Amino acid sequence: MPVDFETHEPGTPRVDLSEGTNARQLLEVLLATPTVGYTPAELATETEVPRGSVGPTLNRLEAAGLVRHKEPYWAAADDDRLAAATAAFIGIETAASSYSDDWYAQNEGWADELPDLSGEET
Repeated sequence: MPVDFETHEPGTPRVDLSEGTNARQLLEVLLATPTVGYTPAELATETEVPRGSVGPTLNRLEAAGLVRHKEPYWAAADDDRLAAATAAFIGIETAASSYSDDWYAQNEGWADELPDLSGEET
């Protein structure tokens, strides 16, 4: 994943948690049951992540402090930030699925039609 070279601090773990990434898929399974440990083979079965990618992805997640490891099991890290992130992901996905077919979603340019009330010349 490309980073801003000027602001990047070496050793800072970077994990892409965008929808559909291996890291996101694995973390979603682990966060669904945070007190349960899974083997890499079980995680590969639960997700669409190829078996050979599970281990390296879990290692990156561990370096970022998002998962914990007790050989041979992996679980979500015991961290309140994860609970907050999970709630945010679930909330966004729920709102998107609930309102993706409303008028605003179907008319993306609606805000451009509002009058400029800032008083600034454009």
